[in-house]
Amino acid sequence: MSKICLALGCWTALVAVPLIAAEKVDRPNIVLIMSDDMGYSDIGCYGGEIRTPHLDRLAADGLRFTQFYNTARCCPTRACLLTGLYPHQAGVGYMMQDRGFDGYRGDLNRNCVTIAEVLREAGYNTYVAGKWHVTKITRPKDDGDKYNWPPQRGFDRFYGTIHGAGSFWDPSTLCRDNKMISPFADPEYSPEEPYYYTQAISDQAARFIRENPRGTPFFLYVPYTAAHWPLHARERDIARYDGKYDAGYDAIRLARLEKMKRLGVVSREAELSGAAGNWDAVEHKEWEAANMEVYAAMIDAMDQGIGEIVKALKETGQYENTLLCYFQDNGGCAEAAGRSLQPNPRGEEPTLPPLADDALHYFGSVPKQTRDGWPVRAGRVMPGPADTYIGYGKNWANVSNTPFREYKHWTHEGGISTPLIVHWPRGIKGKNEIRNQVSHLIDLMPTCVEVAGAEYPKSFGGDSIRPMEGTSLVPTFVDRPLERGPLFWEHEGNRAVRDGKWKLVAKRPARGLTPNWELYDIEEDRSELHNLAAENRQRVAEMARLWADYAKRTGVYPSP
Repeated sequence: MSKICLALGCWTALVAVPLIAAEKVDRPNIVLIMSDDMGYSDIGCYGGEIRTPHLDRLAADGLRFTQFYNTARCCPTRACLLTGLYPHQAGVGYMMQDRGFDGYRGDLNRNCVTIAEVLREAGYNTYVAGKWHVTKITRPKDDGDKYNWPPQRGFDRFYGTIHGAGSFWDPSTLCRDNKMISPFADPEYSPEEPYYYTQAISDQAARFIRENPRGTPFFLYVPYTAAHWPLHARERDIARYDGKYDAGYDAIRLARLEKMKRLGVVSREAELSGAAGNWDAVEHKEWEAANMEVYAAMIDAMDQGIGEIVKALKETGQYENTLLCYFQDNGGCAEAAGRSLQPNPRGEEPTLPPLADDALHYFGSVPKQTRDGWPVRAGRVMPGPADTYIGYGKNWANVSNTPFREYKHWTHEGGISTPLIVHWPRGIKGKNEIRNQVSHLIDLMPTCVEVAGAEYPKSFGGDSIRPMEGTSLVPTFVDRPLERGPLFWEHEGNRAVRDGKWKLVAKRPARGLTPNWELYDIEEDRSELHNLAAENRQRVAEMARLWADYAKRTGVYPSP
């Protein structure tokens, strides 16, 4: 593949994007920022009470999408985002285990290319700071075992973790480029205060921007681990939320829904899904509120870091011509993550919570103690410090997903709905505008290819490459419709298809049984409260056939 445009010296205008602006626009830098395990309503400009002034400012100067979708889980979302394919097509239909079928190898395959591989061929410098989580979690013996690490998948520089989650105070599998490092023995990074992974990701992303040679466009991917459990946050950030959640679940959900309607990110007629928890029945309210306080502090710290990234763009004169997108990898997380145990006082041997069968593929292992010797505690412990490992639980995840049903893992709206903020001062004239076009992670690859003037390959490194599945979002920048067909989901047997205003969705059926399909008119009922399947049997059958065809075509079947 030739290095188009740059090598030929032919780029004088963004000819591939006639819809954006009348004047000539140089190829933009591209920054994709993704957070982890957050609900649709968490950030301020989508209805939340959490302080996110930098994201709010990007939204005020750009676009907010109300019907943008992820794939309901960490690894599949990353595979989908990076490749522009459905996750099974890229080999990551589940987690990071080889489950014996091509759609479930737990590794990016070689019949896909990453955005970085495509844009590097077009003359972009490519960087990633944050969570990778699209390859096996092993201790590599040599560089041959790193075949799917970022430097081997198109990125010039990498700072971050290979695995999916872990301590924010002492992350394992931390790497700089192809080398595993300790956060406390890294000569290239010496923070002025105790190491905190969210801050380190932000600092390294800003550094990549500042060190990028002038005149050469760059692609920067920033996948934060905030706000995935464990609940770890700095004391100064937690202090901002002292008492903020003492009113309990219902009060926060109702306040969020009212704000969401006012902001226009849900319809005026949106209904609130059922409550997961009863605040009056909570025995330890101070502890329960503290969980949400720390969760909010983690998001606050991420927003501060996004402010540092924006600052670096401004200081280097690249803010105006950078296409920046913010989104989330799945909905709020209802996993117990250690909450069920009784508290362990310091000094006692901790009993860690039972973990899912893929826990090793998140952590390698849950540490028994911190680096300075304190036992790691789970159960009813006050979250935040390095010696605690818990999540915020189902009831607060229900708040995060206001007003939608279900959570991470499931393909109901609470599991797959994400904010999308798009900001590009030189290329998008609209400010503080809402976009209601139905769109998906698979659309980001074609969007990047179009605005970069790149060429998506039919083959790469001797391997044939599957065609992109998505549709460029460029028409939405001037609020034109997207010409697209249905969108599809599958994860852990949970499944869905969205075709226009109609959505067919089902939870994983018991072995040997057919799915119990639910049908919703999403334009009228985004919260999925009024199942119309019984009176629309023909539509259900037709959409179920569409889903079955997708499943066969993309590698959902055969499945484990």
